[in-house]
Amino acid sequence: MKEHEIIKKILNGDSRAFSLLVELHQSKAMTLALRILENREDAEEALQDAFLRVFRALCSFEGKANFSTWFYRIVYNVCVSALEKRGTVSLQPLNSDDTEIHIISEISSPDEILQENEDTKLIYREIERLPVEYSSILTLFFVQQLRYDEITQVTGMPLGTVKTRLFRGRMMLREAVSKRLQEDIA
Repeated sequence: MKEHEIIKKILNGDSRAFSLLVELHQSKAMTLALRILENREDAEEALQDAFLRVFRALCSFEGKANFSTWFYRIVYNVCVSALEKRGTVSLQPLNSDDTEIHIISEISSPDEILQENEDTKLIYREIERLPVEYSSILTLFFVQQLRYDEITQVTGMPLGTVKTRLFRGRMMLREAVSKRLQEDIA
């Protein structure tokens, strides 16, 4: 069943269909919440809060953006609010530059697929270790596979800031992965 069909069922009173919507987005939303909050209990609590907010506000979803963009914006805001309540990190915009880097990967053999899976695990572990202002943007871009405009909608940051954080986060990630690979070789 497609996402818009599920939403239509929910809006028509089928509250059980909401569990299908949760299933579709729970994993990626949890990844985002963990990247921002860096604590499983806090992330789970934030995710429950976000899903509750979505359930209550679903009738206000206009469909102008993708549902996932709207939903991840809610998750992001709930997580940022949790950080602010904690008095820890505040996700403030940086000055921007418009530098972009694109990573392209082609897989052709089972060995390459296996290596790609190992590389992906390494990259995700290193993303988790980055400061939250970079790991959250990298998660939205690489894990949730959101476009720049969708990330700006989710975070409320200007496009230039999103691009800057992606660029800087990629540079930090590249350095961390390179260092980790060198350690593994030695």
